[in-house]
Amino acid sequence: MSNNDNDSDVEYSETEECGYDDYYNPCDDADSESMNQKKCDPEHFEFECLTVDQVDRLLNELVETLSSRLRLTPSLSKLLLHAHNWALDSVIKMYLEDSSQLLVQSKLKPDKTPVVKTLSKTLVCPICIIMLPKDVFCGIGCSHLFCKGCWNAYLETQVMHGVSTATECMGCSVMATEDFVLPLLATPQLKERYVRHAFSDYVRSHPELRFCPGPNCNIIIRAKENKGKRIVCSSCKTTFCFRCGSEYHAPTDCETIRHWLTKCADDSETANYISAHTKVCPKCQICIEKNGGCNHMQCYGCKHDFCWMCLGDWKTHGSEYYRCSRYEENPNVANESSHARAKEALKKYLHYFERWENHAKSLRLEEQTLQRIRERIQCKVMTGTDGTWIDWQCLLDAAALLARCRYTLQYTYPYAYYMDAGPRKELFEYQQAQLEAEIENLSWKVERAETTDRGDLGIQMDVCEKRRTTLLQDFLES
Repeated sequence: MSNNDNDSDVEYSETEECGYDDYYNPCDDADSESMNQKKCDPEHFEFECLTVDQVDRLLNELVETLSSRLRLTPSLSKLLLHAHNWALDSVIKMYLEDSSQLLVQSKLKPDKTPVVKTLSKTLVCPICIIMLPKDVFCGIGCSHLFCKGCWNAYLETQVMHGVSTATECMGCSVMATEDFVLPLLATPQLKERYVRHAFSDYVRSHPELRFCPGPNCNIIIRAKENKGKRIVCSSCKTTFCFRCGSEYHAPTDCETIRHWLTKCADDSETANYISAHTKVCPKCQICIEKNGGCNHMQCYGCKHDFCWMCLGDWKTHGSEYYRCSRYEENPNVANESSHARAKEALKKYLHYFERWENHAKSLRLEEQTLQRIRERIQCKVMTGTDGTWIDWQCLLDAAALLARCRYTLQYTYPYAYYMDAGPRKELFEYQQAQLEAEIENLSWKVERAETTDRGDLGIQMDVCEKRRTTLLQDFLES
C-alpha cells in the first residue's frame, strides 16, 4: 500500500526573471499531464501495512537464512539479528570474519571460556543459599549456575515487567535465548507474554518496521526508507510520522518538532496566561470570542471586517498578509540586557505559539463546521429543495482539503521558529503567508458556500493545494 492522497500534478517554471509571484504561476506544458504523480507529490512515500502473521513470517525467513548459513540455533540467530538491527548480510560477514568476537560483542557469549570445576553431586545456589542436587542447576553458557526455582522466579519477574530479549544472566551480562527461557516459565500465560514482548522488541529493532500507534491496532508498517513521511494505517486510518511515530508534522522535521513540543509543554501555562482568549474589535471595542476556524472576523456589532491575528483591516489584508504571519526580529536585541533579551525571546515564542495554537483551534472548530455542513446538506437533499448529494460533494471535498492545508500550515510555525534568519527563511515566510491567505479565503467560502459556488470553490481549492504542495516541495525533508 502506498500513501498518495494529494491530487496536485503541476510542473512549475523557474527562470531567472521570475519573482515570487511568477514562481507560483505554472507555465503551460503539453507533457505536464503525463508527469508521474509520485514525483510531483512531496509527501509520497512507499509503504505497506502488514499483519502480525505476515511480519512473523518475514522475521522467521531472516532467522532461518542466518541459521542455515552459519549453523546456529534459531533462538541464537534471533538475538544476533536483533542485536544488529536485522542486517542479515552484515551479520554473516562479521561472523565469518570473527565469530567469537561477534558473539561476545552481542552479549551472547562470555568474555572468557567458563570453567566449572566440581565433582560434587550437590551445589549451593548463590541466590537462595540452599544446597540442592546438581541436576536442578542450569546456566546460559557462562560460569554462573543457579537452581531452576530461582531462575523461574527471576524470569517470571522479568516477563511481568515486559523484559524479554534483554533478559540477562543473574551473574553477568550474557543474554538468555528463547530456548533457555521458555522451558523455565511455569505457565502458558507467561510463555505467551514472553513471546509477545519478544516479538515487539524484534519489530522495534527492525529499521523497516513500525507499529501503528492507533488504539488497539495490530497493523505493522513496513517501509524501505526510514524517513519522516506520512503514514495512513489501512486498518484504523491513524496518520503518523514513520520515523518518530508521533503525529505527522510536515514540513517540520522530527527533532525540531520534539524540541517545539517540549518547549510548549514547559511554557504553555505562561502563554495561556499572557494570550487572551478573546479580543476587542479594533473599531467599536466590543469584546469578541472566536467561534469559527476562519481568521477573517466580522464584528457582530459594527460589521467591521478585520484579521483575528493582527487586528488589521481585512480590506487591505491581502497585501499586508506577509507581515501578519512574519515575526519581526529586534535587530538590537544582542546589545540589550539579559532581562530585555529574555523578554524578546518570550515575545518571539508567543508570536509563533499563538499562531500554532490558533490553527489547532481552527481545525477543531472547522470539524464542527463540517458537521453543520453535513446536516445542512442532509436537510436540503432530503427535502428536495436544492440539489443532490453529487451537487454538494464539492463542498465536502473543500472542507477536507481545508483541514489538510490548515494542518500543514500549523506545522510551519515550529519550522519557522527555529529557522535562522536569511534568504531561505524569507522565502519560507513568503510561501507560508501566501498559503495562510488562501486558506483563510477557502475557509470563508466553505462556511458560506452554496451549490451555485462550485466553480469559485473549485478554483480556490486548486490554488490552496498548489500553495501547500509548493511549500512542501521546497522545504519538506526528502
